[in-house]
Amino acid sequence: MTTILILGGIGFIGRNFVAHLLSKGVPPTDIRVVDKVLPATAWLNEAHKAAIEKVEFRQANLVSPASIEKAFAREDGKPWDIVVNLAAETKYSQSESVYEEKIVVLSTNCAKEAAKQKVKLFIEMSTAQVYDGDKKNSDEGGKIKPWTGIAKAKAKAEEELKKIAGLNLVILRPAVVYGPGDMQGVTPRLIMGHIYRHLKEEMKLLWTKDLRINTVHVEDVCAATWTVAQAYKDKPANGEVFNLADKQDTDQETLNVHIRAIFGIQTGFQGSIISQFAKLNLESVTEEVNDTHMAPWSELLKASNIAISPLTPYLDQELLSNNSLSVDGSKIEKTLGFAYTVPKVTEERIREIVDGYKKQGIWPRD
Repeated sequence: MTTILILGGIGFIGRNFVAHLLSKGVPPTDIRVVDKVLPATAWLNEAHKAAIEKVEFRQANLVSPASIEKAFAREDGKPWDIVVNLAAETKYSQSESVYEEKIVVLSTNCAKEAAKQKVKLFIEMSTAQVYDGDKKNSDEGGKIKPWTGIAKAKAKAEEELKKIAGLNLVILRPAVVYGPGDMQGVTPRLIMGHIYRHLKEEMKLLWTKDLRINTVHVEDVCAATWTVAQAYKDKPANGEVFNLADKQDTDQETLNVHIRAIFGIQTGFQGSIISQFAKLNLESVTEEVNDTHMAPWSELLKASNIAISPLTPYLDQELLSNNSLSVDGSKIEKTLGFAYTVPKVTEERIREIVDGYKKQGIWPRD
């Protein structure tokens, strides 16, 4: 069987990937998860908790080469067949030095250890935010012009990894990933929907309804990662790059349709004058937007006797900018015969996120 080391395996994609591997019949004894975050503090749902409990877990700081070496070490002395790197700083608007250490240095050091140990395949999870944020649909050869701090570091990490001799490398660049456990993808918009129902007001967003925010369900990210692992573990990957994006060509209005249906609210857009003002004063506009949302959300949590929730309507300035995320995710289908099982965003899939958090007791009652 194939042995798999998952770095950053407690995070959103990681927890879903572990569950996916187990559903595909990979023996739990062949999977190790490494993360700085302990499972007990990671807000896992019951299904994810059950999956993580079946496999080996090790806590480690994956920036330190010594810690990385220990994380890779196996009792039988054999190398891992597959290493999937999902570990990275995920908070937006951090300093360049934070991203350098927790993305570039972390990925590079982990990849060097993989090459040293002659791991069969190293899969690096990057982001589609590395592409130019104009309205053009980017394939894997698209112009690289990262528009977030995370994406700038990811793009740099990709280049560093390509330089490592003996590393069999595949890079995945997903669009906005959503699904059970998502706290940063579409969930802040869902929280806003709940807030505006509480306020009995129309939810108005910046920019236009056709601003692209292409999506991919976490189930498909996990399935694509496993497809890549099976395809390249015994042959040269040559630094192959695959975008991951569904067939929806999701934009702001795509999500608003479902938010209207789920929360029974009206949605709209601020118009050109306010959007133009926001473009010139994005920092103050972001602050005002967050002030508008944070207090009502706290009230809703308090009314439901929820003392602590990891969920927040806070929108980062980087993500409020007028950048389009439009990517072509078809290469993996043509090259590896992969098929997206969630080709479009549906109301059912969006409700699944909300209902999951309600079940965990971290989303307010209706």
